[in-house]
Amino acid sequence: MANRALVNKKVKGKDQSQVEMVGLDMGKVPPQAIDIEEAVLGALLLEPNASLDIVGAVKPEYFYKENHRKIFAAISALVSSHNPVDMYTVAEELKKNEQLDEIGGPYYLSQLTMRVAAASHLEYHSKVLTQKFIQRELINTSYGILRDAFDDTIPADELLDTSQQKLFELGEMNLRRDTRPVRSVLGDVLDELSDVQTRDDGLSGIPSGFTSLDRMTLGWQKADLVVIAARPSMGKTAFVLTMARNMAVNHNIPVAFFSLEMPDSQLVKRLLVSETGLSSEKIRGGKKLKSFEWEQLNQRIINLTKAPLYIDDTPSLSIFEFRAKARRLVAGMGVKMLIIDYMQLMSGPPELRGMREQEVAAISRSLKAIAKELNVPVIALSQMNRSSETRGGTRRPQLSDLRESGAIEQDADIVIFLYRPEYYGFKEDDSGRSLEGIAEVIVAKHRNGAVGEFQMQFRNSEIRFLDINEGGPDFATDEPVTYASRMNQMNDLNDNFNGL
Repeated sequence: MANRALVNKKVKGKDQSQVEMVGLDMGKVPPQAIDIEEAVLGALLLEPNASLDIVGAVKPEYFYKENHRKIFAAISALVSSHNPVDMYTVAEELKKNEQLDEIGGPYYLSQLTMRVAAASHLEYHSKVLTQKFIQRELINTSYGILRDAFDDTIPADELLDTSQQKLFELGEMNLRRDTRPVRSVLGDVLDELSDVQTRDDGLSGIPSGFTSLDRMTLGWQKADLVVIAARPSMGKTAFVLTMARNMAVNHNIPVAFFSLEMPDSQLVKRLLVSETGLSSEKIRGGKKLKSFEWEQLNQRIINLTKAPLYIDDTPSLSIFEFRAKARRLVAGMGVKMLIIDYMQLMSGPPELRGMREQEVAAISRSLKAIAKELNVPVIALSQMNRSSETRGGTRRPQLSDLRESGAIEQDADIVIFLYRPEYYGFKEDDSGRSLEGIAEVIVAKHRNGAVGEFQMQFRNSEIRFLDINEGGPDFATDEPVTYASRMNQMNDLNDNFNGL
């Protein structure tokens, strides 16, 4: 107890005290690199330009010793005010802050200059300091989580949220990327371009399965955040669900679908309706299936059972949970596309609860960061406000209609609106052509390409979207349909279900 009291007396920072206490309890020395701290400070005092390279990458709290934190803070203050950095200016800055005697006076500064081995190693030394700091922060975070876990007044979900947030922030700190020369980036771009040349579809990204959309976007590009917005009942979920089915079934591309609005069973029923062509009443169980309809159902779900489509229906999914699950899906399942239905149902950082606009802005920024980190496209559905309803006229959506935060428009690489004139009672366009079953897809923002709009079919009975010229039978029929022998297919189907 005496030793612990001594530690608390010597160390002024609360976090530092926690690290020391945990170290004493475990019989271990907290992560530190005092020699490197001295070498870094010595190099900064000797090399005029060294401070310009390191001050932006290192913070005072990265140093373990209190004296070293004060010295580096003085150096940072000089750099910020565009003053030269040397032993004398730093001493004067510390004297002005009444800290010179606390750090050991000018003598200690002169001793630091003797600790320099090679100023050229400054970048590597700064990385070591960062790593040691992260280790100490992990100790602090773990200690805080452990302490809060014993507190019965803190709800478990709040504790999990807070813990995930702290670990997320530490992870972000550790994932800072170094500056790369253009020749290195060129190599990656040329490799990617070479891969594109071997494709027959003319796309550079992941195909959506919608010809008109793929023609405009060239496929969904890696690290892009795509926001698809519409008013309620426009078919947002049907649009992305059809797209997820196209990618997983037609192209064998692993897709993860995060449904915050409806349970996974309802999503699968929607898939069955669109895949089989049977009416939604029959799939939901309101009407009995005839024998040939069972045949039709069994025939057409074979592809779905084999499709790499993953569904997560966690309600009120936090951005931290999403990031953790997304990383596991990308690393473990090879998922190439993440879909969220929909963004406003996610929960952001706990400290922003009650400040909805800021919370949605934080969610939007985090989704873009996750897309960039995992290098996969993220498609997020978004609600729109009522501005379009009160505007009159055709009530076509526009960027200002995005609900709750202008940050969504800013963070998104692509913003797409869905609009069905039929929903608002418009039966014909200006040319007299029927608008029945017609949906307009409006690409309102495209950071790396053109904007525009095109029409698609919306089959309400099958809850799916089709290209405007795509035919295909309407399977919602009460007439028997003849299929080829499916003996082998049924064996495959049984094998698939046994493996579920």
